[in-house]
Amino acid sequence: MKSSILAGIAGIALAVSAAGAAQAETSAAAVAAVADAGRPAADTARDADRKPGEIVSFAGVKQGDIVAEIAPGGGYYTRILAKTVGPQGHVYAMMPSFFASRPGGLDAINKLAEEYGNVTVVVADFADFTLEKPVDLVWTTENYHDMANGNIAGINASVFKALKPGGIYFVEDHSAPGTGVSATSTIHRIDPAAVKEQVAAAGFKLEAESDLLVNPADPGNISPRDVKPGVSTKFALRFKKPG
Repeated sequence: MKSSILAGIAGIALAVSAAGAAQAETSAAAVAAVADAGRPAADTARDADRKPGEIVSFAGVKQGDIVAEIAPGGGYYTRILAKTVGPQGHVYAMMPSFFASRPGGLDAINKLAEEYGNVTVVVADFADFTLEKPVDLVWTTENYHDMANGNIAGINASVFKALKPGGIYFVEDHSAPGTGVSATSTIHRIDPAAVKEQVAAAGFKLEAESDLLVNPADPGNISPRDVKPGVSTKFALRFKKPG
């Protein structure tokens, strides 16, 4: 009996150690991605406010992951995600269809994809998209409040469908607690409680939330562009697809 108890304790210790090592590896990959000398100076200048290493680690991005990034904008996180997942991973940079109709609208993101061997640009209707393979994580930052003005139920359903069982849906956005969705098109913020409710309705479970991007100087009732000094408070939510 004693030997079996000791064996059980040893097994638990090994499991904890392995979990710790996995977390350390994820964090190390994110730190290395942020430190990459190939990132533009305009991006690195924002790091102190955006805390990308901590946020990528919180989201659970790891080497080898397949990630779909909804509306990557200028590619701030696309570069970091591509380096974090490494050559065995992949990033789908998902651009809205109206960008493709603009002259040169995809030039910047296509150039970025050429620089990284593991980024593919996908033009998609976010409310009805299909990728060539299931993904480990769907990522969107500072976009959800805009998407909530459209078919957000369709978007969240498409995200759910695109993910592997157990996959992660990561949402970061400008926070406006207590406003529901009334501030999405006025001051370009959204109530995190509204996001939780909408994403849960698609079948996701809230796994964790972070206060890494809280700014006490932000009054919370003005546009993020008008917050002086500093930046807006943002929420970071990690949802999981059951399975």
